[in-house]
Amino acid sequence: MCRLLGYLGSSIQLDRILIKPNHSLIVQSYQPREMTAGLLNADGFGIGWYNQSKQNRPYTYKNILPIWNDANLPQLANYIESKCYLGYVRSATSNLSVDMINCQPFNHQNLLFVHNGFIDHFRKTLYRPIRNSLDDFAYQRIEGTTDSEHIFALVVNELDNNQNTTLQQALTNTITHLAKLAQPDEICFSANIVLSNGKELAACRYSNRETSPSLYYIKNDSAYPEAVIIASEPMFEGNWISFPEHSIIGVGENLEISLNSLS
Repeated sequence: MCRLLGYLGSSIQLDRILIKPNHSLIVQSYQPREMTAGLLNADGFGIGWYNQSKQNRPYTYKNILPIWNDANLPQLANYIESKCYLGYVRSATSNLSVDMINCQPFNHQNLLFVHNGFIDHFRKTLYRPIRNSLDDFAYQRIEGTTDSEHIFALVVNELDNNQNTTLQQALTNTITHLAKLAQPDEICFSANIVLSNGKELAACRYSNRETSPSLYYIKNDSAYPEAVIIASEPMFEGNWISFPEHSIIGVGENLEISLNSLS
């Protein structure tokens, strides 16, 4: 299972959220506390951020190295500053290759997306049904082989077909559609997801098996005032709130949080 990070709030340097916390995403890559499968997240990583001065354009930095082995990252983390970050360290699902094209965050136009989870036996189960669900626009943007990127394509499909759909509603519709596809053959899947357009966040914790992977959020911590942080595991001491099972939250531009259940 991978580990995720989302940040929305006042502008900060990347190192403050990626490196300095006691149980940062880097520490979680080699010493996770709440992973339900695997021991390490050593199959690559990615960081995404937005530059508000360039029409809220998202940028990404990715590597197939373990995050602790990237010598460039500490210098980049001292240079990059943003109001919104998504981060990810990967523990690759069996039979899904470790290469750059499969590294997250995935991006499309102003969207960034990270996913922790799996679709059981993806190539033999939901690979074709998901592709058959997509319009040509979303289908053509798939470049890699992961279940994660196919789930992102469903999100893109939702947003492209309805320009007025919110991030939270698009993510809700995506999970609902996945559950419908999985139901006839009782295919197991889990989907902890963080999605952003640079101004808002949407995130969900969901699994159609007994227990979902862990996911937490915290708002306006004393070390990070005027910010919401979402993480697979608490990154520092504070009033972290565990996402309820089968839940989705939206974080607006004013950092107001809305919490809803996923059926």
